[in-house]
Amino acid sequence: MRILHSAASLSIISYCAVSIPFVACSSYQDHVEDRKFNHKADQQLSPKMVSDINLHGVLLWASMGFLMPLGVIAVRMSHREEGGRRKALIYLHFVLQILSVLLATTGAIMSIKSFENSFYNNHQRIGLGLYGAIWVQAVAGFLRPHRGNKRRSTWYFVHWILGTVISLVGIINIYTGFSAYRRKMSRSTRLLAILFTAQVSFMAFVYLFQDRWEHMQQQGVSFRR
Repeated sequence: MRILHSAASLSIISYCAVSIPFVACSSYQDHVEDRKFNHKADQQLSPKMVSDINLHGVLLWASMGFLMPLGVIAVRMSHREEGGRRKALIYLHFVLQILSVLLATTGAIMSIKSFENSFYNNHQRIGLGLYGAIWVQAVAGFLRPHRGNKRRSTWYFVHWILGTVISLVGIINIYTGFSAYRRKMSRSTRLLAILFTAQVSFMAFVYLFQDRWEHMQQQGVSFRR
C-alpha cells in the first residue's frame, strides 16, 4: 500500500513536469489545425454560443478540475482514519466522483448539441477519451469486489491507476481548453490559467502532505524506554 501511495505522489509530481511542454505542443498543433479547418473563425459568435462556451468551461472545470481531484484527496485521507470517520470520507469520495461524472456528462451533451465536433484539435480528442474513461471508472466503482475477495487487490490497483490517469489528463485538458477558448473568443485566459494553476498546486500540496503530517507530529515526541 505504501508503494502505491509513493507512486501516486510521483505521478502528481510528474504532472508538473509533463503538462507544461504537453500543453505548449498541443497549443501549437491546435493553432495550426484551427487555421486549416476552422473556416468560420472570423465570424462573430452569437450571444447564445458565447454563453454555451462559458457554461461548458465552468462545468468541466467543476468536474475534472475541482470535484474529481477533491474526491481523490478525500479517499487518500480515509487511509489514515478508522471507524465512522473513515466511512464518512469514503462516502464523500463516492459523492464527489458521482457529481463529477454527472457534470462531465452534462458538459459533453452540451458540446454535442451546441458545438462543432469534428475532433480536429487535441482538446476535443482528449475530451472524448476522458468522457469514456470516467464512465468506465464509475462503473468499476460500483462493481468493486468485497473485502477478502481474491479479485479485490487487482480491482483496487486498476481503479487507482485509472483514477490517477483520469485526474491528471483531465487537468491537462483544462489547459488545452484555455487555449481553445482564447482562440475561439479572442480573449486572454492568462488570469484563469494562473488561478487554476494556484488551485491545482494547493490541492497537490494537500494530497502529498497526507503522508507527512503524522510524521511531522512525531518529530517533537520523545520516546523513552
